[in-house]
Amino acid sequence: MTQGQGNDDAALLAGLRAGDEAAFRKLVGAMHRGLMRVAMACVGSEAAAEEVVQETWLAVVGQLDRFEGRSSLRTWIGTILVNRARTRGIRDKRSVPFSALAREETDPVEPERFSAAGFWKTPPARWDDAPEELVLRKEARGAIEAEIQTLPETQRTVVTLRDLEGWTSEEVCNVLGLTETNQRVLLHRGRQRLRAALERYHAGTGR
Repeated sequence: MTQGQGNDDAALLAGLRAGDEAAFRKLVGAMHRGLMRVAMACVGSEAAAEEVVQETWLAVVGQLDRFEGRSSLRTWIGTILVNRARTRGIRDKRSVPFSALAREETDPVEPERFSAAGFWKTPPARWDDAPEELVLRKEARGAIEAEIQTLPETQRTVVTLRDLEGWTSEEVCNVLGLTETNQRVLLHRGRQRLRAALERYHAGTGR
């Protein structure tokens, strides 16, 4: 957790403990979508995931005084969510631990296409700023979002949290119970699939 993040957490936590409804709405707005995606990887339906997330928010409100700040606020809430989602998954006889789904894989993941930080070295195609190109960007984003839904559960969750929700690798590993190696491989494999989907989209549009 960075110093800046720690300061932000402290200010937000102070507001939450003071019963500031605006602070709570801000927290929910920032995290709800990501928590839903994680819950969906553990339970069988969107309705069940919504219930798990609502239970998580109730638990957060009830346990704020127990938060000691040894992790980021986001990691703490994410851990509560995962524990409750797994409990619900077991009850629904559907749960598979993330660690079981994520085998210890260490084979290369197209290293020539990715930087040391895990991002593409070059984009799949060049974008211009003409109006028609802006339309294509929206269409391409739709293709990527559709491909995300086809990823295996843990890949989808890791890619979503890292690339869409902006979670750090440490937060994802802590919340999902993954090793850094597994997290990195899952993320790279997911990014490979998304790049391939974008390249197919460009091929179909003649780009």
